Amino acid sequence: MSLGARIRHYRSKAGLTLEDLSDLSGVEVGTINALENRGSSRSKFSTKLAAAMGMTLEMLEDAEHDYDVRALMAGTAVPSNVTPVPAGTRRIPLVSYIQAGMWAEIIDRFQPGDADDWLTTDQDVSPHTFALQIKGDSMLPEFKEGDRVIIDPDVAPQPGDFVAAKNGEEEATFKKYRPRSMDANGALIFELIPLNDDYPSMRSDVVPIYIVGTMVEHRKYRKPR
Repeated sequence: MSLGARIRHYRSKAGLTLEDLSDLSGVEVGTINALENRGSSRSKFSTKLAAAMGMTLEMLEDAEHDYDVRALMAGTAVPSNVTPVPAGTRRIPLVSYIQAGMWAEIIDRFQPGDADDWLTTDQDVSPHTFALQIKGDSMLPEFKEGDRVIIDPDVAPQPGDFVAAKNGEEEATFKKYRPRSMDANGALIFELIPLNDDYPSMRSDVVPIYIVGTMVEHRKYRKPR
């Protein structure tokens, strides 16, 4: 069964019209219709369509199993022929650096289709937790491009923690947190430190910075040779 056929299959099982799935995913009706009628095996819209139906991309691309999409959308599913996910496991949205920079403003209206992908974790994290994919080389050697980090906005950073922060730019940044001193008004002055010495540090008394959240998990991904 092609990807398009699986999308049509699960949309039908969920009782969704093309318009319903478009509203949930943010993908145009015509795009979904064309995708359902093509024999392609991959699409840049797959993640959004999968998330809109309560699925991960891996589940949508899995041709071996037929998932209970209604239960997945309701958050109560234990997929058939699949080992149940342990109790307490949470799904975490992987978001862009621009979304992370606006996280406090968009979290209450964030929709499943807005995520680039979804991760799962069994950690006890807050409902507002999100994930970022590392880009660039400013955090080498510990964080390589393509690694993923889980960020919890409800965890206050401690010295040496890694944080997502916003420094007046549109996008968030990911750096090491280092408190320095207190200013004349008693406010904490801190630095954001790259691990790669080729990049500059940022100080909160020089550039307006606020902490978006603290890293609670780091996932390393090894590229195939």
